[in-house]
Amino acid sequence: MAQGQLKKTKAPAVKISQRKQTGARVIKPKKALLVKQNNMKKKHSAGLAAATEKSLAGKAGHLEILHGGKKDKKLEKAKEGKK
Repeated sequence: MAQGQLKKTKAPAVKISQRKQTGARVIKPKKALLVKQNNMKKKHSAGLAAATEKSLAGKAGHLEILHGGKKDKKLEKAKEGKK
């Protein structure tokens, strides 16, 4: 007698039609001072971006002005899955 449910077959993997484009190569600094400066620059630029997004979201309020967020991406994936 069969002991359980049959395993469902997985959908075939999606083939990538375009090759992934890589960005310009960056040579990391080797001197301690330059490494420290690089880390600070990275932190400050991330903080600035986060603050900008927060202020924009605050100004937008409950309105759906900002497109391309997580919510929009989930909706697009759901729509593509249904088709």
